[in-house]
Amino acid sequence: MEQHTSIDIDASAAHAWTVLRDVERWPEWTASMRSVTLLDGELRVGARARIDQPRIPTTVWTVTGLTEGHDFTWEASGPGTLTTGRHTVAGTGPGTCRATLSITQSGWLGALVGRGYRSLTDRYLAMEAAGLRTRAEAGAQRTPGTPGTPSDPGTPG
Repeated sequence: MEQHTSIDIDASAAHAWTVLRDVERWPEWTASMRSVTLLDGELRVGARARIDQPRIPTTVWTVTGLTEGHDFTWEASGPGTLTTGRHTVAGTGPGTCRATLSITQSGWLGALVGRGYRSLTDRYLAMEAAGLRTRAEAGAQRTPGTPGTPSDPGTPG
């Protein structure tokens, strides 16, 4: 079972990606996260992150794919289920991009778990997309120079 959302962002894909890949700061811009802790130093293939979210058990996710500047995928497993989260940023024009966030539940209990969490997952995906847009646009607007291209992409928004 897959759920996803996409949102247009008035900031460069490079800047939105910088915000998105800084996973430990997600709780600053989305109430769907209480804490995100990278357990292996940095976001890279094989890295693990412990995520604490309201109404969801604390879970350790493992990064299974990463295309720098574009997307990353991570997975978490539980009894009979594999949850895959994919996060993508793609440019749509000068200084604009689209982010797509998705969650897929698979495994012999995956459809049941997916249906049980469907409403909450939809709400959290929407919160995360909106928070990403707000953070990325705020950072892009504060920066002098080329519209949507921050001179310091690590500057929080």
